[in-house]
Amino acid sequence: MDTETLRARLAHLSEHRVPDAYRRDGRPDPGAPGLVPAAVLVPIVVGRAPGIVLTKRTSHLMRHAGQVSFPGGRIDPTDRSPEFAALREAQEEIGLDPSLVDLRGRLPPYVTGTGYTITPVVGLLPRRAEYTPAPQEVETVFELPLSVVLDPAAPRRETWTDKGRTRDVWVWPHDTHYIWGATAAILVALAEVLRGPEPG
Repeated sequence: MDTETLRARLAHLSEHRVPDAYRRDGRPDPGAPGLVPAAVLVPIVVGRAPGIVLTKRTSHLMRHAGQVSFPGGRIDPTDRSPEFAALREAQEEIGLDPSLVDLRGRLPPYVTGTGYTITPVVGLLPRRAEYTPAPQEVETVFELPLSVVLDPAAPRRETWTDKGRTRDVWVWPHDTHYIWGATAAILVALAEVLRGPEPG
């Protein structure tokens, strides 16, 4: 998919319905009281061999250690918007220069099982963007090829049972990383947008 097609698909982000990938399984609505607001940057590298930038968190973190995620975190009281928070977190976590990010809009908010409402902020990055992972938070930065995201057969559902509770989670294929949970669900939502058709 070329850059212009990407831009055209992302031009109508706000018009897309809440995707089936966001099945809440009894979780509250995004605006419910008590949920912690958070934002992530969903960075799409454009140009030759486009891909989605992802991180693997370090193994010693208190929460979500070793998991694959988008750059992001809690929205602080001083953050002007989810976009500001997502760019701030991306700069802190992977050293991404905010001036290189072409913000294109938001995907619908996603409610996690751990009590967060995540606003996914989509942005385009040039291939020349460089990353400097914060060693206390990020083990590595890698890409999921856009061709995988555009493949309807790529994501799969897995059934997990933990402490007597059964749930289904999305999983995306990757040679070296296990992409699941909220990150995988947001990728499924992004894939729905990019595959079209455009609203209207």
